Amino acid sequence: MRVGARVVWSLALPAMLTNVATALFGLADMWVIGRLGDAGAQGAVELGARFMTSLLVVFNFLRTGTTALTAQCAGRGDGREQGATLIRACLLAAGIGAALVLAFPLIVGPGLRWLGARPPLDAMAGAYVARRYWAVPAALLNGALTGWLVGQRQVRGVLAAEVGANLVHIALDGALVLGLGWGVLGVASASAVSEWLKGALLLSLVLRCGIPAMGSVWQAGAFRHLLALNRDLFLRTLLLTGVMLEFTRSGAHAGAVTLAANGILFQMFMLSALILDGFETAAQVLCGEAAGQGDGAALRARLWACLRWGWLTGLVISLAYGLGGARLAMGFTLNPAVQQAARTYAPWVAALPLLGVTSFVMDGVFVGAGWARAMLGTMALSFALFNLVLWLAAPMGNAGLWLSFCLLFLARAAGQAAWLPAALAGLARRRGHA
Repeated sequence: MRVGARVVWSLALPAMLTNVATALFGLADMWVIGRLGDAGAQGAVELGARFMTSLLVVFNFLRTGTTALTAQCAGRGDGREQGATLIRACLLAAGIGAALVLAFPLIVGPGLRWLGARPPLDAMAGAYVARRYWAVPAALLNGALTGWLVGQRQVRGVLAAEVGANLVHIALDGALVLGLGWGVLGVASASAVSEWLKGALLLSLVLRCGIPAMGSVWQAGAFRHLLALNRDLFLRTLLLTGVMLEFTRSGAHAGAVTLAANGILFQMFMLSALILDGFETAAQVLCGEAAGQGDGAALRARLWACLRWGWLTGLVISLAYGLGGARLAMGFTLNPAVQQAARTYAPWVAALPLLGVTSFVMDGVFVGAGWARAMLGTMALSFALFNLVLWLAAPMGNAGLWLSFCLLFLARAAGQAAWLPAALAGLARRRGHA
């Protein structure tokens, strides 16, 4: 049962472009603040952005869980439950957003200190977070809206909303930082405004698509399923976020120059990861629909289709970074010391796309099929390996940090591949009992 390239790319390409548009504002932030030639300001933006990204990515289950449940409903042809899924996800996002706004004084200071923020970086990073934090509710609701639209295969509409919001973000970066001289606060303001704009655009898409007539939003069994799925996705993402925070913390302890260089290289990694996540999105939708139908053979065929194209794309990106990655990284700063550090560690970023793509695609399969508990288990083992290697490789300095990061993705892929046969067997048993 072979899946055509057109089917995979019809979902993967718009998702890639959407993700690239998302990455552009991070790259634009680093480039614009880098024009000031101030390693401290660049390091502060890196710390503040890493704090915000880590905070929000923990709740990425609002997007992925909603995509999975919506795609499974589509596979079963259950339009009423699709509508109820949207409302449940938005209610959950609104509740979490309100709680985080109330918790602002309790989490920002300790979080930045844990990341290693020291004077004068701590004051600048704190100002960045304080300005950008008020877009947190919008970001959470955007996750739920995006997940529902992607589960409906409305990826082109999501792309249009993302591109529009981020064009505004990039324009504001230039105007506020380079034009008005707002510095770190200008970068944060651009992020906050574009997040609320994106929310308005996504909501207009949902209303234009039309919400199907829905079943009971407050159905106890459906809510328990939503919460159980999101709980496991939350814990899994919490572990991954711990890795990202430790990455930033280790760079901060090495000094402002290493922190700034790692920030540039990490943005390059995120750009490659967001491109390759297009295949994760395709796997979420295609394998979610197959899981909703209880069709293990179709799920396996769709997995291999996404992997084939993912491997090829990962190889192309790795080759491109290998040839020009160092020069690209050096172009994001005018500070000679940061340029040299970025050049030294650029080869690690070149290796990551090919090393990481299998785990990205497998994540999509496991999310789409609802195997969140298995994702949590494999992530826990990979997290333990990351920390063990980081400890053993401490004498290598920053190179040891990058080595640990690369091994994390290999371990995730190996764990999920080992778990897959049992998961497929369980799907076949459930179909047989249906």
